[in-house]
Amino acid sequence: MFIARVTGSVVATQKTENMVGQKLLVVEPLRVHPQERTHLVGTGRTFVVVDTVGAGEGETVLCVQGSSARFTPQTKTLPVDAAIIGIVDRVQVGSNTIVVSDLEERGTRA
Repeated sequence: MFIARVTGSVVATQKTENMVGQKLLVVEPLRVHPQERTHLVGTGRTFVVVDTVGAGEGETVLCVQGSSARFTPQTKTLPVDAAIIGIVDRVQVGSNTIVVSDLEERGTRA
């Protein structure tokens, strides 16, 4: 699994039949800032992923790759190797809490 930020979307009008209706997003994997360990920074890489949770641009998400990407009810019959399986509210690194969701800051997400 990896944490990523949604940076865009992919539109493909011609695709295999079982991919019709699947939302494809572009994500950039994130990592904890190596020195400060108080925030997340981009890695400069990008992936195209199938969205299974209704994520949107700018959100921080939890992604899986490889065979794990086909372990959700929505992706088990799809030819995919990367999927979003969660929307991240916060990350705890040692004593640092990295808040990545406005909803978490307002206390409205469990």
